[in-house]
Formats: sequence, structure tokens, C-alpha cells
Amino acid sequence: MAHTVITIGRQFGSGGRIVAQRVAESLRIPFYDKAVIDLAAKETGLSEEFIRQAEQKKTSSFLYNLYMSTQNLPVSDQVFIAESDVIRKVAAVGPCVIVGRCADYVLRNQEGVLNLFIHAPLDERIFRAKEEYKVEAADVRAYVLKQDKRRAAFYEHFSDRVWGKAENYHLAINSTIGLDTTVDLILALAEERGLHK
Repeated sequence: MAHTVITIGRQFGSGGRIVAQRVAESLRIPFYDKAVIDLAAKETGLSEEFIRQAEQKKTSSFLYNLYMSTQNLPVSDQVFIAESDVIRKVAAVGPCVIVGRCADYVLRNQEGVLNLFIHAPLDERIFRAKEEYKVEAADVRAYVLKQDKRRAAFYEHFSDRVWGKAENYHLAINSTIGLDTTVDLILALAEERGLHK
């Protein structure tokens, strides 16, 4: 099997995580999403919950510069570095699917990486958040938009790219074509890269 790593960024409620999981299962290769947190926790000694919370915090450039001047990094940056190390390690071991966490950016210099982004119209994502993810927020629309804003802020803070911008990926897919069709498209593209079921 060729050594291809698939990274999948996604809008909240687009079904991107489900697609990623199905792709990994079809190809019989490891799937990394929250597992990146688990591995980073083991490597750093930080708790998984602490890492989850640190992922949601973005450092201002003023604080970043202040910390850098004293040669200490903010916790969110330390967590990003630890997760990036995990991503590079699992990508070096063999084919896998990695969801989020700037994996496309982290692996930008590695050969054999296929970068994808899954998106969908807001109404579709709100529906999925309510029906499939069982989000119980008073304003589900605001909740979905907040999750996207958080993901964009994380991505743009740690990379020099715009989250979700098509030119940063090999393929951006609107999941309203159907999750099964989305999976099939990715599998066909992976096969072109040498990965087979």
C-alpha cells in the first residue's frame, strides 16, 4: 500500500468527521481525530481535558510576543506543538486519515499528503447539528457559526493560510452531494494516489 496521508478539514455540521471515519474504515487505515489529543496528552503529561480547552483558546499576538520575549510559550502554543509532533509521527508511520488540527499545514512539506475540505450550506449544517449531533443550544445557528469561527481562528493563528479557502486543499467538497458520494469521491482520489481498499 502506498504511503498516503489524507487530511480533512471541515465546517461544523458538514459531516466531515463522519466522512473521514468512513474513508479510514474503507481503506482499513488508522483514523485520527480526538486520538491526536490522547497521544499528545501521553507525550506531554497534560490531561486530555486540559488539551481540549487549550485548543479552543487563541493567543493574541501581543501575548505571544510577550511570552516569546521571555522564551516561554503560551499553553495553547505548547499544545499545538505537541499535537503537531503527534501528527508528524503518525503520518511518518504509514497511511492514515487525520481530521482537523491544521494537519494539512503541519504536513505541508511531506510527500504523499492529500488535503481535503468538507463544507455545506449553513441551513444543512444547522439541520445536521440538531438532528444528528443533537446540539441543544438555544440558538443552534449561532452555535454552528461559533464553532466555525473557533476553527478558523485556530487554523489562521497557527498557519499562514485562510481556513476553508479552496486553494489550500487538493479538493473542497460540498457534502450536500451526499455523504456516501463524498466518501466515494475521496476513495477514488485516494486510489489515484495508490491507496486501495
